[in-house]
Amino acid sequence: METVQGKRLEGLSEKIFLDRYAMKDADTSNTQVGDTVLVLTKDDPKFPAKEVGEVIARDGRNVTIKLRSGEIHESTIEKLTLTKEKTPDQLWDRLAGAMASVEKSADKQAEWKEKFRYILDDWKLVPGGRIAAGADASDELTLFNCYVVPSPHDSRGGIMETLSEMTEIMSRGGGVGINLSSLRPRRAVVKGVNGSSSGAVSWGGLFSYTTGLIEQGGSRRGALMLMINDWHPDLLDFITVKSTMGQITNANLSVCVSNDFMKAVKEDLEWELVFPDTTMDDYNDVWDGDLAKWKADGRPVKTYRTVRARDVWHTIIESAWKSAEPGVVFMEYYNQMSNSWYFNPIICTNPCGEQGLPAWGVCNLSALNLSKFYDEENDDVAWDELGTVVRYSTRFLDNVIDKTPYHFPENEKNQQGERRVGLGSMGLAELMIKLRIRYGSPESLEFLDKLYGFIAKESYLASSEIAAEKGAFPHFEADKFLQSGFMKNMVSEYPEVGAAIQKNGMRNVTVITQAPTGSTGTMVGTSTGIEPYFAFEFFRQSRLGFDKQYVPIAQEWKDANPGQELPEHFVTSMDLSAKDHIRVQAAIQRWVDSSISKTANCPSDFTVEETKELYELAFDLGCKGVTIYRDGSRDVQVLSTEKKKDDAAPAAEAEKPASAEEAVAAGSASESASLNALATAAPKTNVVDKQYKSRPQVLRGATYKVNTPFGMAYITINDLNGTPGEIFLNVGKAGSDVFAMSEALGRVCSLFLRYGDHGNKVELLIKHLKGIGGSGAIGFGVNRVESIADAVAKALEIHLQAADAHAAAASAPVEEPEAPIAATTEYPAASHHEIDGVSSKDICPSCGSISLVNMEGCKNCTNCGYSKCS
Repeated sequence: METVQGKRLEGLSEKIFLDRYAMKDADTSNTQVGDTVLVLTKDDPKFPAKEVGEVIARDGRNVTIKLRSGEIHESTIEKLTLTKEKTPDQLWDRLAGAMASVEKSADKQAEWKEKFRYILDDWKLVPGGRIAAGADASDELTLFNCYVVPSPHDSRGGIMETLSEMTEIMSRGGGVGINLSSLRPRRAVVKGVNGSSSGAVSWGGLFSYTTGLIEQGGSRRGALMLMINDWHPDLLDFITVKSTMGQITNANLSVCVSNDFMKAVKEDLEWELVFPDTTMDDYNDVWDGDLAKWKADGRPVKTYRTVRARDVWHTIIESAWKSAEPGVVFMEYYNQMSNSWYFNPIICTNPCGEQGLPAWGVCNLSALNLSKFYDEENDDVAWDELGTVVRYSTRFLDNVIDKTPYHFPENEKNQQGERRVGLGSMGLAELMIKLRIRYGSPESLEFLDKLYGFIAKESYLASSEIAAEKGAFPHFEADKFLQSGFMKNMVSEYPEVGAAIQKNGMRNVTVITQAPTGSTGTMVGTSTGIEPYFAFEFFRQSRLGFDKQYVPIAQEWKDANPGQELPEHFVTSMDLSAKDHIRVQAAIQRWVDSSISKTANCPSDFTVEETKELYELAFDLGCKGVTIYRDGSRDVQVLSTEKKKDDAAPAAEAEKPASAEEAVAAGSASESASLNALATAAPKTNVVDKQYKSRPQVLRGATYKVNTPFGMAYITINDLNGTPGEIFLNVGKAGSDVFAMSEALGRVCSLFLRYGDHGNKVELLIKHLKGIGGSGAIGFGVNRVESIADAVAKALEIHLQAADAHAAAASAPVEEPEAPIAATTEYPAASHHEIDGVSSKDICPSCGSISLVNMEGCKNCTNCGYSKCS
């Protein structure tokens, strides 16, 4: 195969490579003319921007950079990122040498350096981000992607100890999972202080808050997964916690579901929420979060509440439908399938959900780039080459375990005892397009079973061969190992694997993991993880404006077939049904001994009942977990402007509507109450307050649906004495930056319109909002919308035109029906830029563009390559 050895990457790929994975020179005073650097072109504390360029002049601390765009940029050496590696082959040389260095003899080191260099060349194997960034680069950086710390000891000191462990791991680049089930429930008695507990969920808020601080303090923010077991008394609080804004904002959430709970759901049984009796004398010494062990020892539990299992399940489903959280992990089934079932139970997963781990468990990851294994001559998978790369990659990952620094002795002890690794894949969608197999079709399920079965077989045979040479993992017991659910399936299909393990042992307790690969997949230019392409068309912003581009494989087909539409095997994630996503996940899960980071993308009109069917299908098909993302979920759309009687309802009650209609009413009521409060809070002697118009009992208005660069906006304009007097503005998901800024704009506009009588305030507002532009625009000509502010101006213009038309009609002799309290007007639809078919995006915390979308169980930026999970 042709390689890119010695060649630079281009565009976004080069930027990701230099920023995240190339070895750095921290001393930028070493900068010389001719160096390739990243330069900080926008020194914004929230949305800094970096560009790649070449140093063309230096004068002391001042440098002149020629950017890749051709622009000349003046800067200083303090604003540079200086890398020692400029091209992929330099990275490959470093990684091959680093992983081969742990071999015992010079001959072995030379042999495996060459073999590792072969699999790395041309990105046939793409190492996990922590390996790429840290190997032989710094003794302080972990090479493990995934960590799970023990459930916190149920004490203030135990919680602080867990917090310290989490912080230390995150600061070195690892993502952390924590199961909160060891913490006593809310209002449980705490004898030592003669008080009661604030509950597991509130302590989860502490872990979430600290994760946010780490995010702000380093170049790679912390990533956190919080889980709770289905028996915990705080279960319902946990499920709904994100409906209360601000309590947990920097963590992914999942519920650990047991087989018994699913049985209770299907049979409509009651379900007890319980916790150990904390008054037991040895509670503090014995309790570690393992309820089954506690019960097996004959220790008492206290029933806090008895609920209907279907009610709890419905709450999980409804919350996932609304906000894509919590996810569900079928933890009991996970442990039944786990190869470590007999000595090290899985208690939690890492933040993206692909790696279930025991307490103190860790895992290092890399991905096969399946797009490189297409045999064009035979129109088939290059099976022989794939088998070779799988076997070499298994040893590469095993060597990482001996190469990485360990910052906690408990991690080292655990990993040296089980040697857990995670070989995954990217480029699956690209390979399937080359083979003309439609992702999600019945044909694809057969292909996936064959492909991933082959990868599993080859990796297990390789691990067994390494065990024959270097020894099995210390906790290996052949009879018990082969009794796991995963191994029973493996041996029934590939008996040669069972024979090899009986003879040689097994080097690694697990070998396969399917991670998201968001950043690394974008860097190498292929489809990420096991997902289909999110879209084939996208818009890239440059100094010349927005430029329509295609995914390379789609562009190649377009060039070869001008004027034709892409054929049906070019399928995107939103083209598939949600059940197609789950069936693909289940087909691959059969051959994954850990788990999979996968999102079932659903259209915006996907129902709660359909979500329930999807979750239950995932359980029935043998998935270990499930996460959905419904396009536009958590959007609050103002579709009614009728004033309700609960104007003075407390804000806390308004935050928990029972339906979409009540959500609208509650939002209107709370916002109006806030505006009126501003008018009445100050002393009556204040002249400003006398000029502020209070809101009457009933207002008439209309809601305008306008497509903006941030997604669909719902702009409600209510009239006060015949002229616009208040604006409600909703864009994006509740809790997002877009939503918050939109709500703020609506409130400020309302304050402006309702204060004073001087001037034509509506026309003045239109004048100042119209034409405000951001990083992109939607539509063309009169339909062009530059920003949310511009959308408000256009909605106000249409509202005034409609009022004039209504007035003219009212003066005519023909009687007109009375205008409704509320009306909804849809602004002419504009073409959707950036990613077709996606109506809900957020602001990327890295580049600031409106390009952050949910895919692969993670938030990824389609503009700069930022990924929350890598």
